[in-house]
Amino acid sequence: MVVLSTAIFARAQDTETLRVLTHDSFNVSEDVLTAFEEETGITVEILRAGDAGQVVNQSILAAGNPLGDVLYGVDNTFLSRALENDLFIPYQSPLLENVDESFIFDDAYSVTPIDYGDVCLNYDIGYFEENELALPDSLEALTDEAYQGLLVVENPATSSPGLAFLLATINQFGTEGDYTYLDYWTDLVENDVLITDGWSDAYYTYFTAASEDGTYPLVVSYASSPPVTYDEDLEAATTASIVADGTCFRQIEYAGILNGTEKEEVAQQFIDFLLSVDFQEDLTLQMYVFPVNEEAELPELFADYAQIPENPVLLDVVDIEENREAWIEAWTETVLR
Repeated sequence: MVVLSTAIFARAQDTETLRVLTHDSFNVSEDVLTAFEEETGITVEILRAGDAGQVVNQSILAAGNPLGDVLYGVDNTFLSRALENDLFIPYQSPLLENVDESFIFDDAYSVTPIDYGDVCLNYDIGYFEENELALPDSLEALTDEAYQGLLVVENPATSSPGLAFLLATINQFGTEGDYTYLDYWTDLVENDVLITDGWSDAYYTYFTAASEDGTYPLVVSYASSPPVTYDEDLEAATTASIVADGTCFRQIEYAGILNGTEKEEVAQQFIDFLLSVDFQEDLTLQMYVFPVNEEAELPELFADYAQIPENPVLLDVVDIEENREAWIEAWTETVLR
């Protein structure tokens, strides 16, 4: 049975309904959410509204008259846009004392960090072993003819991991000079990279480790994806991640109390719940991301097969906001047209 801290959740009095606006990938175990509802008297209504970018855009259009009371899932690629449109009411949760300061965005506590994950190359272990092929140890290596026709990536204009991978290439090759990120992408295209609209298609249709019809043993996914491929017969995961320096982009997900809510105190309790050990330990195998609460323990499967890069790429959220559309437009002109 899940037991939540009464010190954190003792504030609820009357039954309330709290609307949580989030992305389609949000998930939480029923017993964990039910325990929160029973202890606080709060009924949680989950409103899924597309990917993270769509959720932010819809919230901006509804600014002042929010679609929900709490927004969960805005990440560091869209955070600046949300803050510029004054979407959130600041809140400093007492449970932030268990969170590394590097995850906290600002001193005003505009938003609360909840989880993180690294967008990295995933590979089919069996394919590389059977073909006696060395793993690419850098982004540059992917342009080598040894990996021709082996990589599937996502369109950064339509996919969050696709955008993260694009940002990793921008960080690595830059936008000016003799060889830029656009030159790199031109080389990837010449090396027969496959580009899909979204992660699900890339992973479950074209990736050899996830589809019988797949022909691409390299895919842009997450360093926390391999636990999904654990094979009980083999007693091991069939995939792993490449976490070499400069190859992975760190995504941090935040939650915020939406400006205009009439349930600010109730929303604060839900933010506390998202940082609680119960929720933080649950999210690993529900959404395959890492918890930010240092007191949360990883399940054995996750600890064994999910990876954390030593030096992930981190770009300033303001730089991303100022340049994202121009970078994507230039990428589209170079790669797709």
